Amino acid sequence: MSLLITFWETLRDILPIAAIIFGFQYLVIRKPVKRLPQVLAGFLMVWVGLSFFLVGLEQALFPMGELMATQLTEASFLPALAEGAQRHWSDYYWVYVFAFAIGASTTIAEPSLIAVSIKAGEISGGTINPLMLRIAVALGMAFGITLGTWRIVMGWPLHWFVLVAYCLVILQTLRSPRSIIPLAFDSGGVTTSTITVPIIAALGLGLASAIPGRSPLMDGFGMIALACLFPIITVMGYAQIAQWQDNRKRPATNMPGNSIQESKGDSNAL
Repeated sequence: MSLLITFWETLRDILPIAAIIFGFQYLVIRKPVKRLPQVLAGFLMVWVGLSFFLVGLEQALFPMGELMATQLTEASFLPALAEGAQRHWSDYYWVYVFAFAIGASTTIAEPSLIAVSIKAGEISGGTINPLMLRIAVALGMAFGITLGTWRIVMGWPLHWFVLVAYCLVILQTLRSPRSIIPLAFDSGGVTTSTITVPIIAALGLGLASAIPGRSPLMDGFGMIALACLFPIITVMGYAQIAQWQDNRKRPATNMPGNSIQESKGDSNAL
């Protein structure tokens, strides 16, 4: 019964999108849709696939994320605690390891990131390595989620973490190659998509519910914000490191012959 309800609710969400697309096509552009049978078949696949995906979220990903957070924070699993003592944040080291591992693995497998990295490699003519881009984004995602779990354990406000991260993003934007900046900001958005968001949200809510003194509403949310920010930092950092290595490989430009060639090259560029 729940599957039928999910199918109906998904169809209700997709119909307005289809109405807008076909409405503009026939009423504004006034041209028939090319390959209409394939388009209709695609909408059918989206409807069926999205419905099954939502059912999978409810039955697998959300429960597993909450279950892992609960199991990793149980008193029987954590190190023994002396009577009357309070737990140290380092006692939850398995939570941090799990957060880093799940953040990196889900990002590597994120379909949106795979599509963006392949397209970036094609447009750049091979100067951007799709695999290295995915690894840089995955490391940023993993670090952001790990930092988010540590924030929940400590109970510190989210806005200070976001403020420091944005300051770092601004500084890197001023120092990074201009060609990588738009891709870096987009990489921070595509990481939080179909696979990563459900697991991150479930992990944060489960962790905030399991740790005493934490509120699922106040502390459980916010991990996705950090997960969006840190891939931007790591992608621009990857570009800065690549630029630094490229500059080191170039011959010294302070030699007399090279300085003349450099001045000619600058004049031609202008």
